[in-house]
Amino acid sequence: MIGEHVLAGYVPDAGGREALDLARVIVALTGGRLSVATVHPPGLPAAAGEARALLDQVADLLDGEPADLLVQEGRSVGRGLTVLASRIGADLIVVGSPEGGARGRIGVGAAADHLLHSATEAVMLAPSGHRPPDELARITVMYVRRPQCDEAVIRAAQAAERLEVPLRLVTLAIGDVNPEPLRDDLALAIRLALDSAELVPEDVTAEVAEGDDVADALEDVDWPDGELLVCASSEDAAAHRVFLGEVALKVLRAAPCPVAVLPRGYY
Repeated sequence: MIGEHVLAGYVPDAGGREALDLARVIVALTGGRLSVATVHPPGLPAAAGEARALLDQVADLLDGEPADLLVQEGRSVGRGLTVLASRIGADLIVVGSPEGGARGRIGVGAAADHLLHSATEAVMLAPSGHRPPDELARITVMYVRRPQCDEAVIRAAQAAERLEVPLRLVTLAIGDVNPEPLRDDLALAIRLALDSAELVPEDVTAEVAEGDDVADALEDVDWPDGELLVCASSEDAAAHRVFLGEVALKVLRAAPCPVAVLPRGYY
């Protein structure tokens, strides 16, 4: 299950604090290890010093909570976080949204864009202004019938069992698409989830979200506080890397909750 070792990318703004808060909640849920990193450009001693000073802020925000505070050199924040995650064995990288974006929605800055197209670990993004609740209410998987999504269903089902929360599978029906074949696909995905974990049937549900576009369809289903959305990487992703496709990126931008993206072949 993702979250055994969480790496939060910290920057001195609201997005950085929201990433840190979300990472702390994930670690509290999983009982995992927390690392927090700041990234600075290579060959600049002053920048390295500033990065270390930022970690002093992190220590204050953690209020005694145990965490590894790390400074990483990198040509970009996204690249630095990826290199560091591989080095320390983190299985999840958490970043926030840039300031100035729509409140309650995920903004994709330069670091997130790099991670969503090349990270070797799962990536989680916090919406702007997000304040994570103490408890996880439900895990939702954005589902399309293909191997990567089946892997995501298996992983999410196992996480739902361990965390004792319900699992929901959602498929989008955009425009004039016939929803009936999609419901058939969801029925197979429910069976896969039940076969992959010790979940009771009442705790595994499925919905077809219908709308004129992705954002409209996501508004067709409910998103309670404490929701976590899981997306699979595109078929175009290299093995064991994250690569978010066009539709999934639209889902991520429209989702009103944190989103985790799994690398291809994560299972």
